[in-house]
Amino acid sequence: MSVLVYVEQVDGKFKKSVFEAVAYAKAIADTQGSNLTAISIGNVGESELKELGKYGASKVLNVANDQLKNFVNQAYASVIAEAAKKEGADIVVLSNSFSGKGLAPRVAVKLEAGLVEGAVELPKIDGALFSVKKNAFSGKAFAITALTSAIKVIALNPNAFGVKESAVDAAIENFAPEVKATDLAAIVKEIVRATDKISLPDAELVVSAGRGLKGPENWGMIEELAGLLGAATACSKPVSDADWRPHSEHVGQTGIAISPNLYIAIGISGAIQHLAGVSSSKVIVVINKDPEAPFFKVADYGIVGDAFEVVPQLIEALKAHKG
Repeated sequence: MSVLVYVEQVDGKFKKSVFEAVAYAKAIADTQGSNLTAISIGNVGESELKELGKYGASKVLNVANDQLKNFVNQAYASVIAEAAKKEGADIVVLSNSFSGKGLAPRVAVKLEAGLVEGAVELPKIDGALFSVKKNAFSGKAFAITALTSAIKVIALNPNAFGVKESAVDAAIENFAPEVKATDLAAIVKEIVRATDKISLPDAELVVSAGRGLKGPENWGMIEELAGLLGAATACSKPVSDADWRPHSEHVGQTGIAISPNLYIAIGISGAIQHLAGVSSSKVIVVINKDPEAPFFKVADYGIVGDAFEVVPQLIEALKAHKG
């Protein structure tokens, strides 16, 4: 048995979720007594590729193709599938990121493989039984999925496994599979990213606010609190719909699904659509002046109080602690 992990790069750099996926794939490879191969698509420097060895990748397939400089879903899926065939991999691991959610099912189809999306634990292997625990019902429950296919594709939820080092010397190998014209029928010509903010899907700490803030002019204290914590900022759907905050900060069922270690919800009632995108958070803290707010039912910690009184006190307490 062999394991392959796809490592997503952004502007030639790897994010924390990539190292987590590599560590997860390495743990699977160890249970199978096999080595781990990573595949990187895009222009990535050798030092970055070598860093994957710190988390257990003994070989890295480097696909440096100008046609694949920007993410192209169908083409990337074909390349990953070809790499799996080349390496004889029967387990393929990806991060369940925005791009991973599009890639995983395509790779599974190309390899005629079983698929688990949103995995939160290592597979349990008992003889012929191969089962994986995953999120279900928009994060409100867990499901145990048994894969009976010869080849298996697993998409790991960010922040579900953690980054664990298992250092080996990674050998870099150039890989140049054929890229079919049909895979490039739709291409991405330009990607514009917000570089001054912490990426929400990768964030370990998130401070989020809703209509309880009353207007965009009051977001300064949210940004200050997030800055003191080193957290990303987020918002509820009504807030982004009202253009108080950019849509890139909208978390929920129709926005970005996140799974940080800590999620602080300020002035958000906790409608089911919002909970669907944040319920995988390890710890949820709710600040709301309505003691009957639905969010309190799922919160690990709750403060019943006015955000305009509570948040400034939190900010002052954090400043004092840091001082």
